[in-house]
Amino acid sequence: MSPSQNKDILVGIVGVGLVGGELVKQILSINKAKNPFKIVLLSSSRKALYTSPENAITDSEGWKAKFDASAEKAELSKFGGYLAGLVAQGKGRKAVIVDNTSSEDVARLYPEWIAQGLSVATPNKKAFSGEKKTWDAILAASDSEGGGRWLNESTVGAGLPVINTLKEMLGSGDKVKKIEGVFSGTMSYIFNNFSAASSDAPKPVFSEVVKVAREKGYTEPHPADDLNGFDVARKLTILARTVSALSHSQTKLPELESFLDVQTQSLIPAPLEGLASGDEFVGKLPGFDEEFNKLREEAAKEGQVLRFVGVVDVEAGVVKAGLEKYPVTHPFATSLGGSDNIIMFHTERYSPRPLIVQGAGAGAAVTAMGVLGDLLKLV
Repeated sequence: MSPSQNKDILVGIVGVGLVGGELVKQILSINKAKNPFKIVLLSSSRKALYTSPENAITDSEGWKAKFDASAEKAELSKFGGYLAGLVAQGKGRKAVIVDNTSSEDVARLYPEWIAQGLSVATPNKKAFSGEKKTWDAILAASDSEGGGRWLNESTVGAGLPVINTLKEMLGSGDKVKKIEGVFSGTMSYIFNNFSAASSDAPKPVFSEVVKVAREKGYTEPHPADDLNGFDVARKLTILARTVSALSHSQTKLPELESFLDVQTQSLIPAPLEGLASGDEFVGKLPGFDEEFNKLREEAAKEGQVLRFVGVVDVEAGVVKAGLEKYPVTHPFATSLGGSDNIIMFHTERYSPRPLIVQGAGAGAAVTAMGVLGDLLKLV
């Protein structure tokens, strides 16, 4: 076996939509002479394509046709065994499963896959922010002899270096005091436009900003799925659990049974809770513009803006998400544009000035880049 074969990293990709397709493209764009990755498994929710390392996917244009022609049904229970078997057949091989879905069913399999010696790389937040027993099982499997790694950079901030930065801080013994930020691209866009730092900026009504955000594709089809704050709560859960798991000493942070334990402020007006139709929700939202206008006016009188912010306060033992006021000179007021994310790390080493990470926090290209960055950690 040649030296290059000894370095093979076999890749199984579950979810071949926007992010999955972009990831395939990015993997295959690596110089062939230096590319250690061999895509040997592709799967959607309905079908799968299995290949050998010798016949791995190499055609960035033709793989879709090959995948579409496959008659194999997608059976999640087979993926781990298939990849583990290929690893056993080649000395020095590693394997990783990339989960590009948002599926709970896929997420629940991470502990099993990791225990088989496979690594998992994913933008799927479910396993790391859902039931604590799944999170605990992932940690246990990874710590076991021969266990694979869990790589989840893209679960918070897409391609932004948030998770890896946090892991390196904690691994090197830095003490995190507080993490705060605008973690939702949707909420970022809405409040950058609704509550701008410039006093000369036009003052649109809240419902119109939400409507435009929806038309631009910044919100979910049903905007309530963003305005409930759950996406931010999931990201905070991931950060809080990472801090608790990797800190060199015990923290005051609560043991979150799931993201539902995060203190989360919903921006859905009470009378609109439970509306099944996104169109109906947007149609009725103007009836509550005055309430949001008052909040903006109160902030403006104090020289402040409104931002939907998530906070992991390690020293106070608090994890919360909600609408907060910030001075017009604060980075949350001055540095954000469009749907950018911005995250501040307040630590013993980064004090009194925090480390700030900001940039595009959503999109297929940057999300896939974050996943590929995780894969490169396996090389």
